[in-house]
Amino acid sequence: MKHEEGGAMTDGQASMRHLTARFLRMLSLTLEELDAVRDASGRAEYAGLAARVGALERETDVLEREIEDACLAAFAGPLTPDELAFHLMIFRSLTNLERVGDYAFGVARDLELLAPRTRSATLQDVLPLVNLLVGMLERLAYAFAERDVQAAREVMRLDEEQVDALYEQMLRASLTRLHERPDDTEVALAAHRMARSLERLGDHLVNVAERLEALVMGLPAGGQR
Repeated sequence: MKHEEGGAMTDGQASMRHLTARFLRMLSLTLEELDAVRDASGRAEYAGLAARVGALERETDVLEREIEDACLAAFAGPLTPDELAFHLMIFRSLTNLERVGDYAFGVARDLELLAPRTRSATLQDVLPLVNLLVGMLERLAYAFAERDVQAAREVMRLDEEQVDALYEQMLRASLTRLHERPDDTEVALAAHRMARSLERLGDHLVNVAERLEALVMGLPAGGQR
């Protein structure tokens, strides 16, 4: 049993407090990755972008393993139903945040590789979608910190109403450029890959938001969308 001023705190409660801080840090790291992509796209300066995002991604991977180990240790001890639900939400969301980082790194790498070989406008097509995803990630972090269901639902709404539309817009732009410059297939394919990566990134944020909604509302896992 661990203790804090004003009363006792169970091992499960102590684990929840620790994991809340570490999960928020993991969300912060993924936000830093997207922010690096957004900043580079906004300034049209891509040199060193993959290295910056890659360093954040490696830190995210280390933190993912730490959180996973902490969850497994907690599962071995006594947990109340609410504590178990919290730990399961964290444990099941780790892969989603890890994939968010992977996709952000892939986009950063493509942007830096393409920068010397294509027009700035092609590269900056990612900016509206990245801006939207940054906002979604900020809302998700707030929703988790405050257990705010409405903020979690806002993440889902933005994905449904805006991410898919911007994804389709990016695809149309890449197809238009391929039609105009048929010899530039590599750039068009990379633009398509970046669009798909950002769309999938949004899906993973929604997965976490759905689990958070279920946790706060006390829904069983099967009650999620």
